[in-house]
Amino acid sequence: MEQKKAAGLSRRALFIGGGAALVGGTAAVYGDELARTWWLVPGIDKQRTEGEVDHKGARWVAASAANLRTADRPADYTIDRIVIHVTQGSFASAVRVFKNPLHAAAAHYIVRAKDGHITQMARELDVAYHAGNRSFNERSVGIEHEGFVDRPEDFTDVMYRSSARLAAGICRRYGIPADREHIIGHVEVPGTDHTDPGPHWNWARYLKLVRAELEGRPAARA
Repeated sequence: MEQKKAAGLSRRALFIGGGAALVGGTAAVYGDELARTWWLVPGIDKQRTEGEVDHKGARWVAASAANLRTADRPADYTIDRIVIHVTQGSFASAVRVFKNPLHAAAAHYIVRAKDGHITQMARELDVAYHAGNRSFNERSVGIEHEGFVDRPEDFTDVMYRSSARLAAGICRRYGIPADREHIIGHVEVPGTDHTDPGPHWNWARYLKLVRAELEGRPAARA
């Protein structure tokens, strides 16, 4: 299992170290802060609401806990990337494998080709194992798209638009620029052996749609 990076460990260490001094009147002074940070103690997870989603309209289906690491991003890890994936299979098969603890990977979201439906499988505050690179897992949100890299017909207009709305919301939440430095393909993650989203993914079209959503003016239909 991955361990917290130094920054995450230091926050927990500070909390534990300082806890011994929080007695009597001092505890009362810091009560509000403790109420917000008690979960930083190792072995205690931040309270979550079952079925809660980060993107309005998404359906929640939980990935296996073995395929992610609980966190409190962006407090623990700055989120400054979106990683675009292609499932190399059906929507249903992607959901199935992300629920399988033996798969050892999951993305935060999956976008269906036929209607743009979005299923969320990991909370954005958590580190999903989707990028094949620890640092990029910690700093990014992963969006899977149903289809195959060698089939351009899989990348439907409704999929592009739905994914662009999702990506725009992520950009707003974390102040991520809508450009090719910050919205990248899985193939661009250092050390990866993946090729997705492949040569048929239309980056110019996608970024235009994301920027239009950010500006509150959805782009004209392609």
